[in-house]
Amino acid sequence: MKPKALILSFLFSVPAVGADMATFAVTSTSYKDGTEIPQKFTCQGGDANPQLAWSGLPANTKSIAIIVDDPDAPDPAKPERTWVHWVVYDIAPTTTSIPESHGEAPPYSRVGKNDFGKTTWGGPCPPTGKHRYFHKVYALDTMLGDLKEPTKAQLEAAMKGHILGQAQLVATYQKK
Repeated sequence: MKPKALILSFLFSVPAVGADMATFAVTSTSYKDGTEIPQKFTCQGGDANPQLAWSGLPANTKSIAIIVDDPDAPDPAKPERTWVHWVVYDIAPTTTSIPESHGEAPPYSRVGKNDFGKTTWGGPCPPTGKHRYFHKVYALDTMLGDLKEPTKAQLEAAMKGHILGQAQLVATYQKK
């Protein structure tokens, strides 16, 4: 990672509650951490969202939020921005997974807008090079309520001070 990207990543990270942020696990049957994303989850395939599952949530988790983004846009050799693919929040803490589907959020959850201008999953569609896709799952100490289809930045602002723990899965994709 280039120094400028590292600084930007640090500046835009969402701080946790206290210094003891809990860790838990996030997995997927659609693809594994560190592997390539199959075409069916991209703009070159069916654009289905991946299955995601989590376990070991911190005690007192009141809701779950998910953000999937790509920090390598538009070109991994010269990243200029982070492209947001999915924003979902207020997922009930009793929910342990999201099934593979075509962007439907879990029942009784809320959605935000991605950088495609949609409230559904927007699969990887990098213009050039191999990009990394961070699937971040947050355990929160509150339900956030209706934020009116927030952007990633708006959701992160609302989550500030409420994060009990975070887990992530990172996978890559390059157009064929």
